[in-house]
Amino acid sequence: MMPNLPFLNKKEAAASTPKGTVDRSEIFRASRRDFLKIGSLAAGGFVLGVNFQCSGPKGELVSFAPNAFVSIASDNVVTIIAHRSEMGTGIRTSLPMIVADELGADWSQVKIVQAEGDEDKYGNQNTDGSFSVRMFYEPMKKAGATARHMLMQAAAKEWGVDVSECDTENSQVIQKGGSKKIAFGDLVEQIKVMELPKAEDVPMKDFSSYKLVGKDVPIYDLEDIATGKAVFGADVDLPNMLIAVVRRSPVVGAKALSYSEEKALAVPGVKKVVKIDGVGLPTGLDKPLEGIAVLAENTWSAIKGSEALEVEWDLGPNQTYNSSVQLEEMVKSTASNGTVKRERGNFNQAKSSAGKTFEKTYLAPFYAHSTIEPPAAIADVKADGSVVIWAPSQHPQWARGAVAGALGVDLAKVRLNVTLLGGGFGRKSKPDYVVEAALLSKAAGVPVRVQWTRTCDLHHDYYHSHSAQRIVATLDGSGNLSGWNHHTVFPAIGSGLDAAPPSDGELDLGCRDFPYDVPNIRVEAHESTAHTRIGWLRSVSNIHHAFAIGAMMDELAEARGLDPVDQALQLLGDDRDLVFAGEMVGDYGNYGEKIEDFPWSTARMKKVIETVAEKSNWKANLAAGKAVGFAAHKSFLTYVACVVMVEKDANGNLLIPEVHYAVDCGIAVNTDRVRSQFEGGAQFATSLATTSAITLENGRVQQNNFDTYQIIRMPQAPKKTHVHIVPSMEKPTGVGEPPVPPFIPALANAVYKLSGKRNYQLPFQV
Repeated sequence: MMPNLPFLNKKEAAASTPKGTVDRSEIFRASRRDFLKIGSLAAGGFVLGVNFQCSGPKGELVSFAPNAFVSIASDNVVTIIAHRSEMGTGIRTSLPMIVADELGADWSQVKIVQAEGDEDKYGNQNTDGSFSVRMFYEPMKKAGATARHMLMQAAAKEWGVDVSECDTENSQVIQKGGSKKIAFGDLVEQIKVMELPKAEDVPMKDFSSYKLVGKDVPIYDLEDIATGKAVFGADVDLPNMLIAVVRRSPVVGAKALSYSEEKALAVPGVKKVVKIDGVGLPTGLDKPLEGIAVLAENTWSAIKGSEALEVEWDLGPNQTYNSSVQLEEMVKSTASNGTVKRERGNFNQAKSSAGKTFEKTYLAPFYAHSTIEPPAAIADVKADGSVVIWAPSQHPQWARGAVAGALGVDLAKVRLNVTLLGGGFGRKSKPDYVVEAALLSKAAGVPVRVQWTRTCDLHHDYYHSHSAQRIVATLDGSGNLSGWNHHTVFPAIGSGLDAAPPSDGELDLGCRDFPYDVPNIRVEAHESTAHTRIGWLRSVSNIHHAFAIGAMMDELAEARGLDPVDQALQLLGDDRDLVFAGEMVGDYGNYGEKIEDFPWSTARMKKVIETVAEKSNWKANLAAGKAVGFAAHKSFLTYVACVVMVEKDANGNLLIPEVHYAVDCGIAVNTDRVRSQFEGGAQFATSLATTSAITLENGRVQQNNFDTYQIIRMPQAPKKTHVHIVPSMEKPTGVGEPPVPPFIPALANAVYKLSGKRNYQLPFQV
């Protein structure tokens, strides 16, 4: 399971507040102890903190320490702590936008400071699972509104008017209908001694008055990234720092019996060779693999020294493992009964009385994250046992705790600075590479940067599981879809040494929450064993579940003589909220939300389907040699429908000239970032669908670089991606992961219409 992924509950409607909101966060004035924590941020300014209280993965109330601080200084600069990790999603921009808009701050005078990884200071900082905006939208609004109200109170007192006559804009308090105005900075001393207003006395702005939220806002780091000033993990350079490249166990669970460092030390620039003791089996999610590290003055010497090492391995129990053989075994397992995880009606009866039965098997491979910036981390272990880390981490607190455990030191002795991430996709939430840096710095007595090469990255990832799915669908005598039986099997995230079915949480990612109004549904899970490291990758098991379901739905539409869009709208039925009452076996996760508070809305799904059909001219006659495919899928509480157009060039190569998405993500905080996530998601999903696959033979990954683990090149990439954001006042939901699942089946369905051949295995070729 994904560790520590809290989610907020849905909130009740208000003029500028998402529907269904019960905000449990608290605003507080920074104390003397808080001032010591946040240092220069507080110097001479007024500081508010936000104490978030959220519902956890099972709906339980989770209280966190102060998570964010907002400072207003006498020079009129508003400083906002960004406590989430930036990896291209724009989260370091979007959350401060919410504060600034509610406050009435001039965006050009807003300064954003990256928080270090520290749960005591900033609470939950895990930037995973597409939940950051969903979790923090309301608390950030409350922080901005509280400061705004206090500023207006101070100005009203100075002017001798009622506070209702005041407003804020461009970092000034203004008198409505009058000429008086005063800068925020000129009111700092007054508000520093004021009592905080009660939450019920603080009005929120009307959404229509926002100048930032719901608009296009460039990311805060844009200029630094474009000009090369931005600091990513591998950019950190410390005095006397050595670069480490690790020769890790070639098979998961392998141990080094012996090694010779002589040839490695002979490489110019190599200074030291250090053994890292691996965790063995099971591997866990936060500990290094067994390895021999070469520490050198530069990266090239470290790489060449690593290649020169002579190592004898005990390859362990996974040395005979072949992924293709396991996939065949998984396919066979789906032919028998599995563990029933959802049941509606009587599928066996529907099958025995069916007018027609469809049975198809869908396969997907292992996938690597292949972030453009391979993992890197820097550690400086001091003589007193304290350690300072610099890391591109999605989950800095997990990394900090893992380092403390590995070094055997108190958590307070570990400081973790978060750099920009050159891509994450879930890989950089696992802290194994950060632990490596800490262990090696301790051994070497100097700062060490662990640098993974692309080959290391592909050989030693936490892979997205390969999977096999068998779907049996039945039509009754009138051609109506009467039965749906979905068998699914894949090695579970974090699984141990024993065979096990996927967790309920993984099954809830697009499989058990099948939304269509079919009278007889059965979902069955099957056991498998993990022989390599398994983790979460962008959209997790929604990837293979959406592929199988979306492809089968298209095939059924053809058999029924229906347009795929019309069929989807028909099967969604009347507008209603799905809660799957009495059908689920085991816990239903719903991305951490209670299904009663955040139900599956058929109306919202129908709206995105209707929107994408309209915007893409779905039913228009296409020129010869072109075809379109459709799919729709809900993930991370966001509703997405997708239409993909395909054609072939003169050499018979597949081209994707146009993609249309319609998305309902509730309030779209930064529309620029919503579009960019969907544009990038289309590229990412094209690779998963057409070029990328990890295979293992004799326990070893066969792909070494982008020549063998291919991601799409520019000619293969979608040329135009149109993102149609459905206006909504629902609570904001995720946009980082939802673009991927519906794209893959939409592309597969388009390829079928172009070629006449259906594809049941990823990656597919035309």
